[in-house]
Amino acid sequence: MSSEETKVVVPRNFRLLEELERGEKGIGDGTVSYGMDDADDIYMQSWTGTILGPHNTAYEGKIFQLKLFCGKEYPESPPSVRFQTRINMACVNPETGVVEPSLFPMLTNWRREYTMEDILVKLKKEMMTSHNRKLAQPPEGTEEARADPKGPAKCCVM
Repeated sequence: MSSEETKVVVPRNFRLLEELERGEKGIGDGTVSYGMDDADDIYMQSWTGTILGPHNTAYEGKIFQLKLFCGKEYPESPPSVRFQTRINMACVNPETGVVEPSLFPMLTNWRREYTMEDILVKLKKEMMTSHNRKLAQPPEGTEEARADPKGPAKCCVM
C-alpha cells in the first residue's frame, strides 16, 4: 500500500449542495450569508450573497447584496462576483460592481478548496483594510443604473 494520500474529488453538484446546506444553516458569525438565487436552477449556478458592513468602517450599518455565478468549471475555477449594492472599494469596479480578480487575490489565486462563504468573508475583511475602511461610500437611496453584463440596467435614477 502506498504511503501517499489519495485525494477524493467531490463532484460539482455535491460540492454546491454542501455549500447550500452550510449557507442555509447560517454557520459562521452571521455577518455574511448566501444561498441559491433561483431554487429551480438545476445547475446551481446563480447565488445571492449578503455582507453586513463591518463596525468602525465606512461600511458600518449597511447591508451589501452580491450576485455570485458559478459556471460549469466551479469549483475548479472561481465564481464571478458582483456587488448589486453600490460600493466604493479598491477591488470593485465602480461602474459594474464586479469584483476584479486582478485586484482581489483570492480570485486570482483560486483553489478548489475555497468556497463562496470564503469569498464573502474575505471581502468583508477587505472592507476592514487600511486602504478601504475610510473610503467615502455612495449615499444611500441614490442608486444609479449599473451596466449589467446580462443586458440593460433595470433601474434608473428619477
